[in-house]
Amino acid sequence: MVQQTTKLGGTASNVTVGRVAHGLMMMTWLPTPVPEEQCFEAIKAGIDALPTGTKMFLNSGEFYAMDMKTGNLEMLSRFYAKYPGYVDKTFLSVKGAIKNRAPDNSAESLRQSVENIQRALGPNKKIDLFEPARIDRRVPVEDMMQNFDTLRKANTIHPVTAVEIEVSPFSYEENQKKVIATAAELGISVIAYSPLGRGFIAGKIKSAADLQEGDIRFRYSRFKDENMKGNLPIVEALEALAKSKNITVAQLCIAWVAAQGSSVIPLPGSSKATRTLENLEAGEIVLDASELKELSDIIAKHGVKGDRGMGLTEEQQHYWG
Repeated sequence: MVQQTTKLGGTASNVTVGRVAHGLMMMTWLPTPVPEEQCFEAIKAGIDALPTGTKMFLNSGEFYAMDMKTGNLEMLSRFYAKYPGYVDKTFLSVKGAIKNRAPDNSAESLRQSVENIQRALGPNKKIDLFEPARIDRRVPVEDMMQNFDTLRKANTIHPVTAVEIEVSPFSYEENQKKVIATAAELGISVIAYSPLGRGFIAGKIKSAADLQEGDIRFRYSRFKDENMKGNLPIVEALEALAKSKNITVAQLCIAWVAAQGSSVIPLPGSSKATRTLENLEAGEIVLDASELKELSDIIAKHGVKGDRGMGLTEEQQHYWG
């Protein structure tokens, strides 16, 4: 049984969740979705591994499907209908308010998004946490929170439970560091998505040939063949460090993300029960100062090729930031 737990922030500060969360995106946002029963077993395995009274933090999205519709939520609806005993053992966060691949945080859009999410989820589970997927720079924070320019400003208007940002050895820059520091000061949880660089750092993806045709990761700069080839030496060095600790490279990176602060909750994705358990075990791993430095030195030595960018129009890129 996994013992490491943490408290959420804001209005959910009474909720205890596992130290490592569970992202569901790649169960359904693939050209060929993962078989549903396999998804169910992956979710159940994580919940069953947690101490009594601890919830599994699940992360879904209104648009987590190839058609940008509610396929992920519909899958979850069937999960909760089949396994009602797991409803209250999960804390469900759902991202929404995206239209035409750009954020729309108008009052009407936010309301429609929440209603659409709940409709797709069905009657068995209510949303525990709603997240506007990105900041809509056209809508003042005051308007959005009463019906995020900065985390601090948003929190003065309404208590913020969590902020979701990308954090991994490949994505740990000044902005991430500032958000983590501010969240710690304000008692807000940081949900750190893609701690494994969208799977690349785990070592299973070495070239474009390892992805399904149409995989959304082809949109990202770091999944261009030349960049993947250039980043393989980093993965190999991390694998060597992980081997010296008798853990997997995935566990090494998840533990590294968790080490960035007690408020930081790594959010790896998993569609296999064995991988879910492997990820959760990373919450038990403590890296000492020399190991943290060695990992940072590996990144500094090789330099990460490519950036976090994806194929958006200039207007969409402006809104996504």
